Order: sequence, then structure tokens, then C-alpha cells
Amino acid sequence: MLSAAYARGSGSGNIRRSAMSDFAIRARAALKERGLSLRAAARAVNYDSGYLSRVLSGKRLPSPDLAKAIDTLVGADGALAALASTLTPDDRERITRTIERPTRIDAAAVQALADVLAAQRRLDDSLPAPAMLPATLAQWETVDRLARDSRGRHADGIRIVAAEWAQFVGWLHAEARNDAEATRWLTEAEDRADDVGSGELAAQATNFRGYLARQQRRPGAVVRHFLTAFHTPGASPLQRVGDAVQAAHGYALMGRKDPARRLLDTASALADEAAGTVPPETAYWLSPTFSRMGIGLAHLALGDPRVAADHLQAGLDGLPPEQRGAQWTDEYREALAAARAA
Repeated sequence: MLSAAYARGSGSGNIRRSAMSDFAIRARAALKERGLSLRAAARAVNYDSGYLSRVLSGKRLPSPDLAKAIDTLVGADGALAALASTLTPDDRERITRTIERPTRIDAAAVQALADVLAAQRRLDDSLPAPAMLPATLAQWETVDRLARDSRGRHADGIRIVAAEWAQFVGWLHAEARNDAEATRWLTEAEDRADDVGSGELAAQATNFRGYLARQQRRPGAVVRHFLTAFHTPGASPLQRVGDAVQAAHGYALMGRKDPARRLLDTASALADEAAGTVPPETAYWLSPTFSRMGIGLAHLALGDPRVAADHLQAGLDGLPPEQRGAQWTDEYREALAAARAA
């Protein structure tokens, strides 16, 4: 089982704290990442250090103003403040009761945990993966236990949340280049997505395996994973556009220009068909211009640096402000610099 710490006997108190102090955990990690001590942070946001200490230890919830001040201090672009406001006191109490009696899980508890995960994913655009992983793994133990122990008509809902949570952990490991752990978690996420019958989740987990293969410079695996994601039943139209583009990049890296250009044509036709569609929540970043970054990578590998630069710049410019400094954008910025130099 992936939740090894829980299997070793983590008590319900530890599980409850991991579910209830998201802001405190993430804020501490962000301050540490920025090299800010508690006292320095208190001075910077003009709050009493004792009060801030209680908030950062999870003993008190932050006020909206403090959450915004910490968010601004660490440059989280609103994601940390949003995390603080994700759960109402009723939501927190509901999650606590659900953890204690998982067989009585209800729709509101499932939605509250899904909202927490959505907020965590957006925070990943502002914080580096190593800072995100410890708390995410601790929370996973709670969600995995609920997915295993829940019964009744809302049990499938929490299993879907657990499948996406496993996928998120796999993505964080891939981003941090913990390659073996990333592969293990993403394989688990694929299996869980199949178990709950979600083609979108299955395709995204396989897509992330393609991303990892690209970081490992294994073009054959890039093609294999992205084509598998492309052909996954139930994948959304915008997911399939991105998968076709990235499989094309893999072929280009292998020197196989004809299949690469055919896949780029396929992606272009699919993009026209997908115009106006909404991306799935599990791939919320798929904007109309997002795939232009992948097209840029493909054209750079095909030996078309000017075309590559145009696509890469357009894709980067089309990112929302909160994503522009994300760790995963480094790959595209480096490719843009290489295209311009060529």
C-alpha cells in the first residue's frame, strides 16, 4: 500500500491534523522556501509573532487579511489565500466526523475534500514540488483510508477524489524528479482511475508519465505514453490535443519527421473541434493557447527554430499570471531561449 505511514499505525489525531491545517503546513513550507523566519515574517506582515506562531502551528485559523498578507509575502499569487478559505468551519467539522466514521461519508464531505485538492493543485503553480510533497503525502493517508473504508452511495465519489490525489502525488514526484516514486504513484493513479471508470483521470496520469519520460530524455517512451493517453477512452478533447502535440515532439526527437508532422496536423484539427470546450478539472490548465508551448517544442526538435519561438512565446504569454512562475514552465523558457539562439 502507498499509505505506509498509516499502515504503521498513525492515530486519528494525526490524520485529523493533516486534514485540518492545510494553510499552516503550506505557509510554513513557503516561508522556509523563501528563507523567512517566523519573526521576519511577522515583521513583514505587521502581525504579532505569537499570533502568527499559533496560526502557523495550526492552532488557530488565519484571518482573511493575514492569509492574504502571507500569500503576498511568499508570492503565491492568491493560491495560499484561497487555500485558507477553501473550508468553512462546518466543512472542517464534517471532515473530522467523516474521518472518525468513514462509513457515513456524505456528498458534502466528498465535495469539501475535492475542493481542498483543487486548491492544493493551484498552489503547486506557486510553490516548488519538494515543499508541497510532505503535507500532500500526509493528507493522502486520510483520503486513502476514506476511499477504502467508505460505504454507501457516496463511496464512489471519495474513490474518484483518491484517484486524483494519487495522480497529484505522482505529478509532484515527477516535478521533483523522484523518478521511481513518480512512476510508482502514476501507475497506481492509472489503476485507480480505471477502477472508478474515469477516462479523463486515466489519460492525465498517463500524460504525466509522458512528461516524466521527456525529462528523462527517453523519446520512445515519450511517444508511447502520450499516444496511450491520446487513445484512452473518455479522454477530453483538449487532453487529446495536448497528447497529440507531445507525441509529435517525441517523434521529432527520434528524427521521425513525417509522423511528427502528421500528429501536429491531427492536433490542429482536434483543436478546431475542441474550440469553446471546457477542460476537465483534473487538467484545468488546458487553455486554448497552452498546447502552443508543446507545438513549439516539437518544431524546435524538427529544426524550425523561428516557428518554435513564435509558438513558445505565444504559449507562455497565454498563461494566467499565477502559472507564469511555476516550476514546470522552466522547460518551455529554456526551449524558447534555445530557439532564439538558433
